[in-house]
Amino acid sequence: MNARRRRISGIAVTAATALSLGTLSACSTDGAGAGNTDKFDVVASFYPMQYLAERIGGEHVNVTTLTEPGQEPHDLELSARQTARMGEADAVLYLKSLQPAVDEAVAQSDAKTKIDAASLTTLEDHGDVEHDHGGEEHAEEEHSEEGEHGLDPHVWLDPVKYAEIAEGVAKAFEKADPDHAADYRKNAEALAKKLGGLDTAFKDGLAKTGTKVFFTNHAAFGYLAERYGLTQEAINGLDPESEPSPARIKQLQQEARADGVTTVFYETLVSGKTAKTLAKDAGLKTDVLDPLEGITDQSRGDDYVSVMEANLKALRAALGAE
Repeated sequence: MNARRRRISGIAVTAATALSLGTLSACSTDGAGAGNTDKFDVVASFYPMQYLAERIGGEHVNVTTLTEPGQEPHDLELSARQTARMGEADAVLYLKSLQPAVDEAVAQSDAKTKIDAASLTTLEDHGDVEHDHGGEEHAEEEHSEEGEHGLDPHVWLDPVKYAEIAEGVAKAFEKADPDHAADYRKNAEALAKKLGGLDTAFKDGLAKTGTKVFFTNHAAFGYLAERYGLTQEAINGLDPESEPSPARIKQLQQEARADGVTTVFYETLVSGKTAKTLAKDAGLKTDVLDPLEGITDQSRGDDYVSVMEANLKALRAALGAE
């Protein structure tokens, strides 16, 4: 792959946006809390984990999620009640290194089954990324203290790796709730088929394009880019709302001309101001590429597959697919 491809380094993001103690996820505000139903109670850390739990568990699970629709998951802080729910749950499904607050709570939790999605596939290092959290000194400090987290956690945006995680989740559900193992297996097979179809659609849809380079606010698409032979150029890496340096803007403008880039992508959960400014200055279009960290009213679809299909459509248009 092109050496310029960026990665999220370290996901050593400190929780910046605290939720009030009473804040609960939309999936758990009115229903029974985890551990209080006659179903297999699963606490999912954020939407991609929630989707897997619901699809694989089907009618046998009660799923609550820790991250509200519309909330940026990297910044999650947990309420006391959410932490308590984790301890009452039959299973906690999370992605280690994406949400530090969740990692800490899981480590201290009494949940019967703890499923780390990051352990069910292989995480990768996707190169360097600009740091916009206090300058080079701070970035080096993060790197040294959190070196083990220098791998990109955004595996769910690669349908193949997401399917690997789904298979591992299904096995964990089967072991933890053997009475319904056959149904979990059946549901997982149906999901694998759906994700296989999505992979084929991306592979075929992006096979022949005018350019292989795309610009995005947030360095979330490294796995997707690698899977389908593309190059991701992130404007800001970890912080999609910060202002890039003038040198970075100039560099991206030059790359846009050299690589035939037509579009700067922004996303639904954060401001598109930076992407739109860059696009205006460079004479480029803007569009949405959804990192699928949550489903909101602004999402182009109502579940993982439909939003990924919308992402494929946007990429085909931006890259000049045949």
